[in-house]
Amino acid sequence: MEGKKDSYKFCLIFTRKFRMTESGPVDDVRAVFEKYAEGEAHMSPEQLQKLMAEEGGGEGEERSTSLEEAERIVDEVLRRRHHIAKFTRRNLTLEDFNYFLFSTDLNPPIADQVHHNMDAPLSHYFIYTGHNSYLTGNQLSSNCSDLPIADALRRGVRVVELDLWPRGTDDVCVKHGRTLTKAVKLGKCLESIKANAFATSKYPVIITLEDHLTPKLQFKVAKMITQTFGEMLYYHDAESCQEFPSPEDLKGKILISTKPPKEYLEANDGKEKDNGEKGKDSDEDVWGKEPEDLISTQSELEKVTSSINDLSQDDEERGSCESDMSCQLLAPEYKRLIAIHAGKPKGGLRMALKVDPNKIRRLSLSEQLLEKAVATYGTDVIRFTQKNFLRIYPKGTRFNSSNYKPQIGWMSGAQMIAFNMQGHGRALWLMEGMFRANGGCGYVKKPDFLMNVDPTGQSFYPKDNSSPKKTLKVKVCMGDGWLLDFKKTHFDSYSPPDFFVRVGIAGAPVDEVMEKTKIEYDTWTPIWNKEFTFPLAVPELALLRVEVHEHDNNEKDDFGGQTCLPVSELRQGIRAVPLFNRKGVKYSSTRLLMRFEFV
Repeated sequence: MEGKKDSYKFCLIFTRKFRMTESGPVDDVRAVFEKYAEGEAHMSPEQLQKLMAEEGGGEGEERSTSLEEAERIVDEVLRRRHHIAKFTRRNLTLEDFNYFLFSTDLNPPIADQVHHNMDAPLSHYFIYTGHNSYLTGNQLSSNCSDLPIADALRRGVRVVELDLWPRGTDDVCVKHGRTLTKAVKLGKCLESIKANAFATSKYPVIITLEDHLTPKLQFKVAKMITQTFGEMLYYHDAESCQEFPSPEDLKGKILISTKPPKEYLEANDGKEKDNGEKGKDSDEDVWGKEPEDLISTQSELEKVTSSINDLSQDDEERGSCESDMSCQLLAPEYKRLIAIHAGKPKGGLRMALKVDPNKIRRLSLSEQLLEKAVATYGTDVIRFTQKNFLRIYPKGTRFNSSNYKPQIGWMSGAQMIAFNMQGHGRALWLMEGMFRANGGCGYVKKPDFLMNVDPTGQSFYPKDNSSPKKTLKVKVCMGDGWLLDFKKTHFDSYSPPDFFVRVGIAGAPVDEVMEKTKIEYDTWTPIWNKEFTFPLAVPELALLRVEVHEHDNNEKDDFGGQTCLPVSELRQGIRAVPLFNRKGVKYSSTRLLMRFEFV
């Protein structure tokens, strides 16, 4: 409906007036209301219950079909919109119904409860994993702190990484080696983990340790960890473990994962060298150019790099034994804490992927080495991840805390795709989208095709000509809320914004696609009513990507919000989809009204 007029200054002298519109019900909303209200002016709780039973719910989610739930929604909408109306009537008008559908808390696009089977072994789940969790910014010069660890855990991350280094001869600190980063005390990091580990999710937290310590300091670390976490620590005989406990069994537990002391003594640096590779970290594919990085120019990188001291890793820093006797006396206390043993066996990648029926271990590969492993030993990788843990970490040249596309890791069954949570960008948006699944608890059950191998020894991997298993229809109806979250002149100083939406699928290569709506000019409440159809060969790992941009003829388009949602969790019907900023923080009011349908 038409409302008041809004004015913008033009050339400091002239005034341009634009007619403001309020976000009334779109045609899809009217059609649904008329269908279930049976032509009447009001919708009763019983009619709303019927609508929710027939059109609500997603895969694996129990549909809310009770009359009590419908009555609760009706009462809440009336309380918010009319305050005292609940005393005079208990039904919804068309405008009330539109308010309900456009409320992100009353009508979200995915469920907010844990609904996956949580009783399978831990290796059967994708786990929300951070990389260098203690850094506050870029990988070269940002300080170390316990605050990013707390923030990551509150965001749902379940695996945090600590790099342990000697601080003098009798102390241990957490810092990034060979950099100018300011260290933080280990004790502070451990206390931060204890305080925030289960604030968002009750499922287990895994601490991966990169250890550069002497046996004496390893003994001190073991004592600190034991005193800090106490009964929260999970112990078991990792040497003879044939099947790991489930996330349900490990609720409220802290697990330590690192190399046993003996392997540290024999190992070299342990991280694959990048051979000077300094390729482009951001991907300009169907999704377009990445948002600006934390370190934006090559000259800035070189400036930071040139100021780094060439630190030498002497024997003490790399954990060499002062004597064989000290190793024998001190190492067992440290080794006893390790719930998930890490390490790379001798004999090359093929041997590293060999499954030992009597042991469970964790293997870490760089993003480049994963690509080589998948190309050469694809079935072996999937078989390995059916029992053991595979952790993928970013290549060393991602100085700006950018990230890689996680799909290749998920398609291979890798549980721990370690991400730089300090940055932002489309790869991180995908990671956040994946772990919005299953109530945001940080654990997502792997699809069945990753847990099975056919009689010929082959595992499923989609080809370019793979047939669709399911088709998703997405309709972008309208958007609202920007005028509450942004200044009036944020997008354009002289007129209301010109919004358009980019919609597509991220997932298996055969499924990836990007589409966009037309541009709606000079309006804060754009109505697009554009439908897209996405055939999906691997719907289990598909993510729906949504971005809103404001068109600019002369400059780069402005960013207006984004979200990423797991396709397998989408609730059918008309839904209110909240949007997030570039750093993954949800806007207070900005949202889209979208319709989802599986055919």
